[in-house]
Amino acid sequence: MLIPDGCSAFELLIKRSRFISETAPVSSPEAARELLKNKKLEHPDAAHVVHAFIAGDDRQYMGMSDDGEPSGTSGKPTLEVLKGRGITNILLTTVRYFGGTKLGTGGLVKAYSEAAAGALDKLSTRELIKYREFQITADYHFYQPLKTIILEHECRIEDENFGIGVDLGGFVPVDKADALEAAVIDASSGRAEIIISSDISQV
Repeated sequence: MLIPDGCSAFELLIKRSRFISETAPVSSPEAARELLKNKKLEHPDAAHVVHAFIAGDDRQYMGMSDDGEPSGTSGKPTLEVLKGRGITNILLTTVRYFGGTKLGTGGLVKAYSEAAAGALDKLSTRELIKYREFQITADYHFYQPLKTIILEHECRIEDENFGIGVDLGGFVPVDKADALEAAVIDASSGRAEIIISSDISQV
């Protein structure tokens, strides 16, 4: 499963109609609707602001709108392009400035599909990885061995604090959490304390 690693934009001109497609990462349907609202404010003179979104770790939330275009000619094709790319947590909008020439049903489907695909072709993505937060407390002489272990388990280190001892905090992929805990205990002969949250998040 992929998620956006940033935003992208693509513009298409067909019979003087401008199609401006943009992608943005979103974490929920509510976030998608809020971004859509802002997009409409950015383009008050546009004929249509079509959109589709997919959100959720299992792509369980989907939405779309033709925004005044003939039913099924814009929102649905946009969503189908999104679904075909295996991406989640994404909003794709296509702003249309009407050029004076009607494109017909088939022409609209083709235009919105091409615009959506163009924006996605320019989008950088990364794998969706689920993480658990961890915190490790240890004596100073364990710092380097533990840091090596953390990196070997593909964790993300967010904090390093040095006081009486050393505290290392960050995020471990869910499927590596048990192995990390076992490795930390083994390397420190049980003298390092490791706490791994039961909450799952994306980072």
